[in-house]
This record gives sequence, structure tokens and C-alpha cells, in this order.
Amino acid sequence: MIQLTRLNKSEIMINSDLIQYVEETPDTVITLTNGQKIVVVEPASEIVNKVVEFKKRIFIQEYIK
Repeated sequence: MIQLTRLNKSEIMINSDLIQYVEETPDTVITLTNGQKIVVVEPASEIVNKVVEFKKRIFIQEYIK
């Protein structure tokens, strides 16, 4: 899961596997596979970086076992 910030400054944890796509309109809108939309303050590039880092941590944990 990745931690992001809603427009009202509250923190939210999102399962990165459920992200269908991310768009900037100009706010960053994340659309999940279930159709739910979440608006966050982080730019799309930062979300991509957070997902990549999360996946790296999971891969490393699995590789070490």
C-alpha cells in the first residue's frame, strides 16, 4: 500500500494493485479498478515513484526468503 494525501490534507493508504490509471486535471485523480475516484495532492510522477518503491520492497522481501 502507498500513503497519499487528500485535498483536505488527510492521509489515505491505497492498495497500489487497485490503481487503474492516474490523471492530472489539474488535480491528481486516481481511478481504481472498481471505478472509485480519489483526488490527491501528489503529482502523478510521485505516485508512480511510490508504487515502484513499494513493489521493490515487496520483491526484495520475497527474494530474500
